[in-house]
Amino acid sequence: MLEPKRVKHRKVFRGKNRGVALRGNNLSMGEWGLQTLDRAWLKGNQIESARKVIVREMKRKGKLWIKVFPDHSYSAKPAEVRMGKGKGEVQGYVAVVKPGRILFEISGVPEEVALEAFRKAGQKLPVLTKVIAKEN
Repeated sequence: MLEPKRVKHRKVFRGKNRGVALRGNNLSMGEWGLQTLDRAWLKGNQIESARKVIVREMKRKGKLWIKVFPDHSYSAKPAEVRMGKGKGEVQGYVAVVKPGRILFEISGVPEEVALEAFRKAGQKLPVLTKVIAKEN
C-alpha cells in the first residue's frame, strides 16, 4: 500500500480542504488526464485499485503517471473509548485532493482506450471525475 517512507511529524492536523486545486490542475506529461470534481481524502488502496484498472484496460501499452501520493496521516481512537486522553494512533495515510486536481495521466494509447480506462477508474474512486485532453 502507498505510504511515505518517513515523515517529519507522525500525527498531523486534519486541516481545511477548501477552495480549488491551484497546483497539479493541468496536464504536464500525458495526453489524457483524470481530473477530480470533488474534494476528498484518497487512501492508498483506492489509488492502487484505480491504477490496476487503468493498466488492465490499456493492456500494458502506453505510459501511466500517478499524480497524487498519500502523505497525510490520519488517526482514530479505538471503539468504545471515552473522550479525552489524547489523540488516537495513526490509522493510515491519505492524499488530500481538491476540485480540479489531476489524479492520473496517460499517453500512447488511442482515445477510446483512454476514455474507457478512466471511466472504469473513476468508478473505483470516492470522488466525481472527468476526463480531460491536452490542448494542441
